[in-house]
Amino acid sequence: MVSTGFVTASVPDLLRLVAVPVLGWAAWRDVKTRRVPNRTWLPLLGVALLALALEAWQVWTGTTVGYVNQQAYFLRTTISLGFVIPLAYGFWWIGGFGGADAKALITLAVLFPTFPTYLFPDFALPVVVPTLGVFAMTVLSNTVVVGLFYPVALTLRNAAGGHVAKAMVIGRPVATERVTEEYGRLLQTPDGFTRRGLDLDALRMYLAWRGASFAALRADPEEFRDPASIPAETNPPGDGAIAVPDGGRARPEEDAGADDPSVDADDEARPDEGEITDPWGAERFFEEIEGSAYGTTPEQLREGLTVLTADDEVWITPGIPFLVPMFLGLLLGLSYGDVLYAVIEGLGVF
Repeated sequence: MVSTGFVTASVPDLLRLVAVPVLGWAAWRDVKTRRVPNRTWLPLLGVALLALALEAWQVWTGTTVGYVNQQAYFLRTTISLGFVIPLAYGFWWIGGFGGADAKALITLAVLFPTFPTYLFPDFALPVVVPTLGVFAMTVLSNTVVVGLFYPVALTLRNAAGGHVAKAMVIGRPVATERVTEEYGRLLQTPDGFTRRGLDLDALRMYLAWRGASFAALRADPEEFRDPASIPAETNPPGDGAIAVPDGGRARPEEDAGADDPSVDADDEARPDEGEITDPWGAERFFEEIEGSAYGTTPEQLREGLTVLTADDEVWITPGIPFLVPMFLGLLLGLSYGDVLYAVIEGLGVF
């Protein structure tokens, strides 16, 4: 054990605290740009492997200070590495996690296979340690608990602003002219509400590919709907990030007001697809770009462009970058412990 004069902990547990500033920065970066560099996780994973090797050696040789059950320790480590890591990968594979979210949870599974212990003069943290004792699982359950507050807060905010609609639990209304300044996904199609509308990153990729501004597209949708208007030589689509003059990324703005997306705008305001082959050049766009545009399909692109050129206000789901509740879940775990376990225990389930 090592004493810093304020807190006493093992060397591995002290090393693990580096996760707090790293994950905090990653969460901030996720909010600001929705992108976290891969290089973020490699140094932290290196620290995780070092702490794990040192702690495993101490437990195996019995050189830890205080009683440590070897079987319990290695069982918990096996669960963290053998269950949490595949779980994170599985969530990413089915689209439930972004790449950075999965990498963060995988790194935490290696870094925190068991509960750390931090001794202060009059108390010890974490306070609530569940029977399972796999800290990475606690971070994940805390993340879910924290994430539940987001739709509640969003619903209350929309209700307070008079924006009552199907989408009010997961989205917010914005002025259509500003959607290219936002991260998220449309919650509308010409037929009404949807949870899987056009991804706004894909919209920016499409505009970059055409070499056109969003204002020009909205000003003359009939022209842009005709695939013949697409230049013979198109541009690289980029990654759909919001670029700002200083080379960074633009933070999503706050909201405006809109109507229920389940109610269509005036049908006369919507352009008729007619007999045009490949309206908006959607098929050509996906044929020419390398890879996918965040899972967007040509049909989603067409429907989204139809809505965005007809309506002045739309609903989008900004989502909440998963690294934000994960960071808060880590802080809760290090300080209080397992929130969900405490609630279940308080209800007398255990």
